[in-house]
Amino acid sequence: MTKKIILAASMAATLMIALPAVAEGDYRAKAIATFNKDFQARGQASIDRLAEDGLQLICNRTGNKPPEYIAKQMEADQLADVKYPADGKMLGDWKAGEKLAQSGRGFTWSDKPGLPVGGNCYNCHRISPNETSFGTIGPTLYQFGKLRGNTPDIQKYVYSKIYNAKAHNLCSEMPRFGRVGALGEKQIKDLVALLLDPASPVNK
Repeated sequence: MTKKIILAASMAATLMIALPAVAEGDYRAKAIATFNKDFQARGQASIDRLAEDGLQLICNRTGNKPPEYIAKQMEADQLADVKYPADGKMLGDWKAGEKLAQSGRGFTWSDKPGLPVGGNCYNCHRISPNETSFGTIGPTLYQFGKLRGNTPDIQKYVYSKIYNAKAHNLCSEMPRFGRVGALGEKQIKDLVALLLDPASPVNK
């Protein structure tokens, strides 16, 4: 167990002590018991997917509104764990990034472990103007690069945001794509290019 995981668990325990007891506690325990009884491991979809880590526990127990001092410390810890490309290059191929953003495949029990996983980005965001079916859980990313620029700092920010969104917003609903190994370095670079490359339709 790493020091940061221990820190997260310790902070979570401290927070739980500070929170008042609520009647919903019994319902939560019953719900978890039902999950553990009814969910069965199949293929690569193992039961450990039901487990909360320290970060998720804090967000779940506070309604995604943890004390600011805890959120800031844990965001800093998450950001420090981002693994940037060794070559320092953050931009990949925007065309490959668009295919990845359109794909929602991967990590289900019927998928073969090790197969490429999609980003499923359009499930939550508007990105390219050519796509008319998109979700609204996340903010629109259309013209992101045109509005934000394409500086090294912006490239690094976007890479880290895709790698682990919780490094910038602790209780973000966006998956920790790089942190959990869903997307690799090349895939994240391609998505960065989709958002920032001036040649990408996103920025037309």
